[in-house]
Formats: sequence, structure tokens, C-alpha cells
Amino acid sequence: MEFFEVLRRRRTTNGPFLPDPVRPEHQRMLVEAAAMAPSHFNSQPWRFVLIEDRATIEEIARISGESMRRLMEEGTFWKRYRPYFRFSEEEMERRRDGILIDQMPSALKPFRRQIFSEAGQSLMNRLGVPRILGEDNRKLVAGSPLLLAVLLDRTEYRPGELSGFYSVFGMGAAVENIWLTTVELGMGIQFVSTPMEIPENWRRIERLLEVPEELALMAVYRLGYVPEGGRRPTIDWQSRQRKRLSQYVFRDTCQRPERDDFGEAPAGEGG
Repeated sequence: MEFFEVLRRRRTTNGPFLPDPVRPEHQRMLVEAAAMAPSHFNSQPWRFVLIEDRATIEEIARISGESMRRLMEEGTFWKRYRPYFRFSEEEMERRRDGILIDQMPSALKPFRRQIFSEAGQSLMNRLGVPRILGEDNRKLVAGSPLLLAVLLDRTEYRPGELSGFYSVFGMGAAVENIWLTTVELGMGIQFVSTPMEIPENWRRIERLLEVPEELALMAVYRLGYVPEGGRRPTIDWQSRQRKRLSQYVFRDTCQRPERDDFGEAPAGEGG
């Protein structure tokens, strides 16, 4: 696959994976791709745990689903992430960021805007949205053939120091390499983020994975092969839009936005 085609096809997989185990050679390709990422002074601060044990996956799934339900019921999720919700194609086209809520049960669609707001918290709870999303989250994680835990070496990862920034920067590059490699392998990947938002639940995962003192658990991802025309979750969104050049690129100073047509051939040129 051409490199830029891989970039264009990179996605977060919100739906279920095939039950097939991830082939050992593909697992190796993923972590070897991670190791090719740049890091400060070639420090390579990242560490990974490949998780195929069903009992461990099921327990992480339970923790993730519980976390999602609790975040929804308490309203924490909405307070943090409401600015990113979009409710129409027109709004998405204008903003070109965030997530478009385009998949909901029919009974909830008339209340979509009210549900995804702080004012709609009680309505959301009465309609059982936290329970629905929590159970969907649990099923997605539990149905994943492979989880990947990402850790950093604490001798390099020292928050508040430059080494902390360098370590996180390198980890991001390593994870992006993994993400792009999934495209080439016909796989999908999704961040299992909800347990991170509840410290005691994150500690449960640390204990489950037997993380030693010298390592810091930074993230967990679920991975697997993507089915053709896979079923979407009960409540789901899309995020295909990207900002125009003039919204995120500047020329020479921060006061001169780049033109949206920068680098395009003038009309009539080309062969």
C-alpha cells in the first residue's frame, strides 16, 4: 500500500473485531514498527505488554465498561468532552473537528442534543444511556483478540522535566507507527481510555498486569482484524473531517494563516 494511502485510511475502530487471533508474525510487526520510531538520544523509553489471555482481557473489559458507565452517570464525561460533540453534517463541515454523533437508537434520536449536554444529565440517566454505553464498551473490549498495554521507563519518564516530555513525544511516535501498521495488516485499533479517568480503576489494571515500580502504565489499546461491513455500536460517531490548512497552518508568523489552496496546481495546468 502506498504510504499516503495508509495515512488516509488510518482510523479508530469503534466497532467489533473478528474473533480470529492476531497472527504472531503480525504482533511482531506491530512492536517492531513501534521500535522504529524516533526517541530522544535513541532512549527508546517505551515498553509493551501483548495481552491474549482471555481472563485478563475479560477483566480489563469489565473495568472499562464500569468506568464508562460511572463517567456517564456522574456527568464527568460530558463536562470534559461536550465541546467536541457535533450534531449535524453542516456543523461538522464548518468546524471540521470533533465527532459527529450519527448513530443512536431510534428512541433516543429526538433527544440527541439534550442528552449530550450537561442539562440533559438526568434525562440521559433515565433513558439508560450510561448503562447502554457501558455495556457496549465492555463487549467491545471483551471481544478483542489482542490488547496492547503501553508503558514508559521511569528512568526516562520524569514528569515535570524535559525528559518527561521527550518520553511522551517518543511514545506518541511509537504508537502512531503501530496505528499505521494496522492499516497495512487489515487490522483496527482503539484506545481503551475510560479506566484512565478513574484513578482507582487504572490501578486495578496496573495490578492485573503486574506493572513494576520502574515502569509507568500509560495506555491500553484493543486490536484485531476488521470485518467487512462490521456492525457499529449502539451509540456511535464518526470523525473523518480534518481542518482546512488555513485553520492550522501559518506562514512565517502566527499572524499569517496559510492559504487553503497552497500547493495546488492552477486551473488549466497539469497533463
